[in-house]
Amino acid sequence: MPVKPQVLFFDVNETLLDLTAMKRNIADVLDGNENLLSLWFTTMLQYSLVTSASGQYRPFGHIGAATLQMVAANNQITLSEEKARETVVSALRKLPAHPEVKRSLKRLKDANFTLAAFTNGSQEGVTQQFEYAGLTPYFDAILSVEGAKKFKPFQEAYQYASQQMNVSLNESMMIAAHGWDVAGAQWAGWRAAFIKRPGQQLYPLAPTPEIVATDLEQVTDRLLQY
Repeated sequence: MPVKPQVLFFDVNETLLDLTAMKRNIADVLDGNENLLSLWFTTMLQYSLVTSASGQYRPFGHIGAATLQMVAANNQITLSEEKARETVVSALRKLPAHPEVKRSLKRLKDANFTLAAFTNGSQEGVTQQFEYAGLTPYFDAILSVEGAKKFKPFQEAYQYASQQMNVSLNESMMIAAHGWDVAGAQWAGWRAAFIKRPGQQLYPLAPTPEIVATDLEQVTDRLLQY
């Protein structure tokens, strides 16, 4: 039987929070073209990596707004910086939790797991997200990469989170719905659990996480057996 992780680190967007409403808001400023949403998200991730790789740091929401402008411009849509930032920030901060999330977090808390959120978003942003979604009471810590000034999946980000929680890398487990996040966590020395939300896949060239499930409830069932 696997050893129980000392700290469970949870990605936030899509892992815990349902992005359906956000996608509608983003589509509205892209002339209703929902086909551009995945392009925008991957472009946002690409430029967060470019920013970190270049030794720079900008808030994730600002990168999201800048890349939203880029995608809009490539599709002959005029979008000001102010409107882009307003759209991204407002869309991200009013998201509900997935249906199974709260009861799963409660089961983990009742089993004495230590729970920490760990997001590429800003500290202010994730705090507001959790207040809106009603998730704050379940967590022992809410962490942002702001302190590390490196976005996930850079190793420095995961190292920073473990240091903040005073645990070793191999006592840390990433729970995320993104293949790049669980890959980065494992390559940094963490353990990982992958939630296969719709449209999400594991990266075939990365190690297979010790837990692969369709929702947080299944992940919780497995963890409670540890």
